[in-house]
Amino acid sequence: MSTHQPHRVLVVDDEPDILELLQYNLVKEGYEVKTAPDGKKALEIARDFLPNLVLMDIMMPAIDGVETGRRMREMPELSNSFIIFLTARVEEYSEVAAFDIGADDYITKPIKPRALMSRISALFRRESKKTKQDDKVSIGDLVIDRKSYTVFNKGVPITLPKKEFELLFFLAQNPNKVFSRDDLLQSIWGSDVYVLARTVDVHIRKVREKIGEGYIKTIKGVGYKFDLND
Repeated sequence: MSTHQPHRVLVVDDEPDILELLQYNLVKEGYEVKTAPDGKKALEIARDFLPNLVLMDIMMPAIDGVETGRRMREMPELSNSFIIFLTARVEEYSEVAAFDIGADDYITKPIKPRALMSRISALFRRESKKTKQDDKVSIGDLVIDRKSYTVFNKGVPITLPKKEFELLFFLAQNPNKVFSRDDLLQSIWGSDVYVLARTVDVHIRKVREKIGEGYIKTIKGVGYKFDLND
C-alpha cells in the first residue's frame, strides 16, 4: 500500500462556481483541496494547511491576489509552495506584477480544466526532478542550501522568494557559464509557462540587491553568468 501523501492545493477565488469547478477537478486528480473566497481567508487557511500549490484569482475584494501572493511569499513555511494566478486580466502590467512576487504560472480565464490539470502536473514533475540535484552549493562567502531555500552570506541567512532562489541556485550550479534570458526562462519557469523576458532581469536585480553585486555578471547582448573569477 502506498504511503505517498497527496499534494495539498488551496484554491482562492471570489466566484463560487469557479471554486466548485476547480475543487471537483483537483479532487478527481487525487489532490487534497481547500478553498477560500478571498485573500484574507486564504492567508488564514494557508498558515495551517501549508499548501504545496495555491491557485488564485487576481481581482478579489479586500486583498487582491498579487498582494496575497506577496504575503504568502514572506511566510517561510510557504517558501517552497507554487503559486499559479488565474485571472481575466490580460494587461501586461498584471502579468509582470504576478511574476515579480514569485508566481510560477499565470493563466487567463476562461479556465480549461484539463489543460490546467496538465500544467499543475508539469510543475510537480519538474519539482520532483530538481530534488535529485545536489542540495547545497558553496562558493566564496555564499552557501546556497536548497533544502531550506536559504542563502548564507558569511554565515548570515538570507531568505529569497522561490524563483529568486531557484535562479541563483541554477547559476551557481553552473559557474562561469553564460545563459541567455531564454535559457533561464526555460530552466526556471519551464517551456509550458509564458513569461516575459524582462522578468529575468527583475529577478536578477533583486538577487543582486540581497547577495551583493559581485557574483552574477551581465554579459552584454548575451545574458548572465555566475562569475568565479573575482
